[in-house]
Amino acid sequence: MPTGSKISITLSRQLGSMGCEVAQAVKDRLGYRVVWRELINEAGKRSGTPELALDCIDDLGLLGITVPARYRAIYKQAMEEVMQELVEEGNVVIIGRAGQVILSGYPNVIHVQIIASHELRARRIAEERAIPLEGARAQVDASDRNRRLYLKRCYNARWDDPNLYDLIINTDRVTPQSAAAIIAKTVSMYTPTGTLSTF
Repeated sequence: MPTGSKISITLSRQLGSMGCEVAQAVKDRLGYRVVWRELINEAGKRSGTPELALDCIDDLGLLGITVPARYRAIYKQAMEEVMQELVEEGNVVIIGRAGQVILSGYPNVIHVQIIASHELRARRIAEERAIPLEGARAQVDASDRNRRLYLKRCYNARWDDPNLYDLIINTDRVTPQSAAAIIAKTVSMYTPTGTLSTF
């Protein structure tokens, strides 16, 4: 990596794909700061719409919060400002919140998506939350639906569009540590123009 480069990473993840574990492994490997809920809270504070912060945290759509469109627009602008400030600082992993769209085109940002097969994700959630497998499947479906709707509603983008990402890593057989190694290797090859040098 060129001296003085400050690379940031956006990390989109499916529920049960171990995305947060990958982010933690990247932090351990590269010393990057990981930002997730703090991002939501800061945007809510700046926009004066804390209920929207709750809505964003509600990945399963359980709270039934309805927020007027004008407040959504203010919150969206605040979220974009916070992300842009984080990228200026650099060396950060930004989890979720459409970072792959908001920061698209930034040469010093790598966009990563963490995925896994539906059934494995459900089994992981069932074990993690000590709930029946059928309930875990329903949670995975609800989370996928809400994440898809968030990107569509706010940015008219498809959450599963591979063109939004530089790396898509499937954790069916890749551990969080191995995923972090792949991401770290990509960071090490990034150039100031936003292209990858050769392996």
